[in-house]
Amino acid sequence: MGRIDPRLIEALRNTAERLRDGKAYSWTHMGMCNCGQLAQAITQIPKEELHRLALQKAGDWGQQALEFCPDSGLPMDYVIGAMLDLGLTRQDLRHLELLSDPLVLTRLPIGERDLDKRSREDVVVYMRLLADWLEERWLADQAVPDSLGAGAERRARDEVPVWSR
Repeated sequence: MGRIDPRLIEALRNTAERLRDGKAYSWTHMGMCNCGQLAQAITQIPKEELHRLALQKAGDWGQQALEFCPDSGLPMDYVIGAMLDLGLTRQDLRHLELLSDPLVLTRLPIGERDLDKRSREDVVVYMRLLADWLEERWLADQAVPDSLGAGAERRARDEVPVWSR
């Protein structure tokens, strides 16, 4: 995960809420799958158009994210770029499509971590967990002073071997 943008947290929560409320979902449709749902929220591109754009390149969301090129001029790279601009990484998109990020899954009890990437309910759970995790990280980042003195103090403290503290 790159830097965290609160707009990403909001988009994840809104997407999870819309899915919970019955928004059309299909894992096999590039505009209505896990990443497609979030892309709709971020870009405001309708599901049919996202699907059409995605079919201009080979592969699913994860494969297209790995082949992302910001200078390609391809519309799908614009979509992926908009998602990356909010702090997602290419690997995050792959994890979202498969509901597979170990850091997100550890927030669930051990017996409940085997999420089905094709299950609307599991996508809702995953997006909520991801939003919560990102919000916690974002809030923690906001609490850290960003002055040169504090940064220098942290660097100096971190350079002291743990065994001598």
